Amino acid sequence: MQGIGYREIPSIHYSFFVVLGIMFALILAGLYAAWYMEHHGHWVTGMDNQIVWGVPHVFAIFLILSASGALNIASIATVFGRASFKPLSRFSALVAIALLIGGLSVLVLDLGRPDRLLIAMTHYNFRSVFAWNIFLYVGFLILVGFYVWSIMDRKMEALRIFAGATSFLWRLVLTSATGLIFGFLIARESYDSAILAPMFIAMSLSFGLAVFYLFLQGSFFVSRRKIGNYIVVRLGKLLRIFVSVVLYIVVISHLTNLYASEHQDIERFFLLSGREITVIFWIGQILIGSFLPLLLLFPIDKPLDTVRMTYASVFVVIGGISQLYVIIIGGQAYPLILFPGYEVSSSFFDGVINVYTPSLIETLLGIGGVALAVKIVFLGSKILPFLPTNLDDKNTDPHYESS
Repeated sequence: MQGIGYREIPSIHYSFFVVLGIMFALILAGLYAAWYMEHHGHWVTGMDNQIVWGVPHVFAIFLILSASGALNIASIATVFGRASFKPLSRFSALVAIALLIGGLSVLVLDLGRPDRLLIAMTHYNFRSVFAWNIFLYVGFLILVGFYVWSIMDRKMEALRIFAGATSFLWRLVLTSATGLIFGFLIARESYDSAILAPMFIAMSLSFGLAVFYLFLQGSFFVSRRKIGNYIVVRLGKLLRIFVSVVLYIVVISHLTNLYASEHQDIERFFLLSGREITVIFWIGQILIGSFLPLLLLFPIDKPLDTVRMTYASVFVVIGGISQLYVIIIGGQAYPLILFPGYEVSSSFFDGVINVYTPSLIETLLGIGGVALAVKIVFLGSKILPFLPTNLDDKNTDPHYESS
């Protein structure tokens, strides 16, 4: 295995400018959507006083979870000493920072009153998980930035393991707290569960690795660099483990709820009678997001290649967005149980399944956050040497010479 250097993305390939141009247009569309929602009010979206977290929150939580999971590659290399992933550490940290900034941008612009963020940053209710996350998100950016410094500056090399370990532990807390935003909402029957914390950690590992690989492929394509089969196979083995773990936790969660009589109604809603929620669960989350990636990632008749890995990553991303849609939107669509064990009747939506149809405006806002993350990654890779110059097998496979 030979030494690997790092170099910025050269500006000679037209595809680099095409990607930046498309992302810039999508960011402008997202900003226009935020202004339109701010100017006219949230009634122009599909959200109402029953479903207050819509598609922008689905995109935002997906990006935040993916940010935590994307850093896993750097953690494996630094904290767990896996030398084969060491060349990807810089890029892993960059992708994590970009995804978190993109996700937080969507959250801030979806507040309706973005200026109220100053209140959230200066007045804290420490009994609220949202207050915890203000510190966790900012701390994540600071710690990962420090970790990047320790990787890229030889004078800081002595602190690299400390920075990597701290970032690793911090992101576990951050992801758990993100899951507990929903897990502590006892008013929502589908949210009130401690299993959401480990589920969100597993989801972050799966989503983050898939997104990281797509970023890696895109960056190597525009910079005309090569990814060897060794790295693809190693990443593929990790991804199939993470996808399997997410599927296992989802199955256990639903089986547990089916066993408990008080949760059987909401399980019937998710699995059978929830209309679009049920369709998205079975088609988007289970079929596209779980079974298809596993079919592609497990050995068939030849070793895993870039095509199968790319398709599997795309399916995991689609499945991840579907899963969060089911959790966030589906959990709000099911009516609140105000008095357990009693029948409640009134004219104000009691016992009524809430209907939500995403609008173009809020979808553009979510896509704008994704575009911002993409642009940060590409510009960062253009300005600083985050990308390895070559990831072919002779540079990454320790057994290449003897094979």
